Amino acid sequence: MMTAIDTAERNALPADELIAQGWAALPASYRIPDAAPTLAEARAYCRELAESHYENFHVASWFLPKALRPHFHSIYAYCRISDDLGDEVPDAAQALALLDLWGRELDACYKGCARHPVFVALAETIRECAIPKEPFADLLVAFRQDQTVKRFATMDDVLAYCRFSANPVGRLVLYACGEVTPETQEEKFRLSDATCAALQLANFWQDVSVDWLKGRVYLPQDDMRRFGVTDETIANGVATPEFRSLLRCEVAYTRKLFLDGMPLIGKVGRDLALDLDLFSRGGIEILRAIERADYDVLSARPAIGKATKLQLALHAVSGKLLPFLRLGPQNAGKAA
Repeated sequence: MMTAIDTAERNALPADELIAQGWAALPASYRIPDAAPTLAEARAYCRELAESHYENFHVASWFLPKALRPHFHSIYAYCRISDDLGDEVPDAAQALALLDLWGRELDACYKGCARHPVFVALAETIRECAIPKEPFADLLVAFRQDQTVKRFATMDDVLAYCRFSANPVGRLVLYACGEVTPETQEEKFRLSDATCAALQLANFWQDVSVDWLKGRVYLPQDDMRRFGVTDETIANGVATPEFRSLLRCEVAYTRKLFLDGMPLIGKVGRDLALDLDLFSRGGIEILRAIERADYDVLSARPAIGKATKLQLALHAVSGKLLPFLRLGPQNAGKAA
């Protein structure tokens, strides 16, 4: 374990040295090259990163118009590497130095002089979809916060964290799909924020033990005290009656957030609506998995089974095909 002196000495290292040490913990392909790639090369990089890291991306991409897929690849690649800079580098000072560097590359992207393939591809997405810098920069706020904040006093504090860690992703998706207009922006952002926060919370409750090993507890401290749950409860890995009651409360709160965000599905285009339906149903299935485990997320991580994932995908696919099935083959072309 690193001592206070070790930490102080590490923080005193020059930024370049911290960055070099941080890169060593990550794939070599993440590093910023000396020269920028072509747009085609950058898009290929993002596509490979998205399709090799995210098991659900292939399912979600079935419902995306082909023209939008490069934009989703570049947004996902940005989120993936940003997350890894904050979560896969074991030393906080190194992670912060890399996140600062990544933030400077984001600034360069908006100035038209970025070199990393993610930002070369992202620059085209930003231009075509008119995406402001704020949601990209907000994500970096959350990843920086992860290096120093390990506990949250109240649910409001957890949701404030989601404001930077989860909500920007939903807003980026709305921009990429052309769903942001002055008239509808406020309402769509509000509904999207509810869905994204709910997805984040569902993952938190699913991963209590996983996060504990990283030194993080996302369960609100005041809720833990109210139900008589301590850090020792989590460390022991035994779901006491008090812990189960706490999780039951958090799951109920999260389900309401999902329901609050559901109206967005009816306010966006069909392709995005199918994706929203798929991920909202997937998030609710995580809550159901926790319930089936009687709120014991400490002895084993509740997960959605392959059969359930297939059912969710088939439900979404049937939703996409239903208009054509109703028309019949002879009239299918009229639905285009």
